[in-house]
Amino acid sequence: MYKTKDLLDLDHTIAKDYLEKFEYPWEALGGIKDTIIELGKSLSKDEYDEMSENVWVAKSAKVYPTAYLGAPCIIGPESEVRHCAFIRGSALVGKGCVVGNSVELKNVIIFDNVQVPHYNYVGDSILGYKSHMGAGSITSNVKSDKTLVVVKDSDEQIPTGLKKFGAILGDHVEVGCNSVLNPGTVIGRNTNIYPVSRVRGVVPADSIYKDKDSIVGKEND
Repeated sequence: MYKTKDLLDLDHTIAKDYLEKFEYPWEALGGIKDTIIELGKSLSKDEYDEMSENVWVAKSAKVYPTAYLGAPCIIGPESEVRHCAFIRGSALVGKGCVVGNSVELKNVIIFDNVQVPHYNYVGDSILGYKSHMGAGSITSNVKSDKTLVVVKDSDEQIPTGLKKFGAILGDHVEVGCNSVLNPGTVIGRNTNIYPVSRVRGVVPADSIYKDKDSIVGKEND
């Protein structure tokens, strides 16, 4: 349930062809920079402006004057990058997204219709279609002891070989305000994370995360 095909609808990102190469989505983190540059050079000049070298912004997007766009990055159609957003680089922002005030992005793929609207840090992560991070929620992308990140699912452990790996959010994930997603967190589709949560490891799809000892399935209508 933590494979790329189980977590993400690739029809909602222009990085589809790139992501299809990988069984596990975190395997894609190392090539985001080069992928953005390659994609950017293929974008229509009728739809995108290259604001500076390797910084492409859709003509229908809105970028506030105090936002910083570091190269390389792509800001998709109808997206909004608000005041004091800090895009450090290697950020692919899809269509209809919100990157809010004081949000920091670094080495990320953000699918279409994703919202990171208030005081979020998202680094070395992938956020699936229509996922949402509540105010103040962040991805922690480096372990305190600086060892390589391992994805943990009950008794199973999957080495990633990565020193920096924040989180993978499946489609339609809701992360509550002021939550911390620890390195190597993977959240399945349609799952809700309670506010002020400390999350680690794999959280199943279609569930509600109250705390590490209380994860319940959603009731079907």
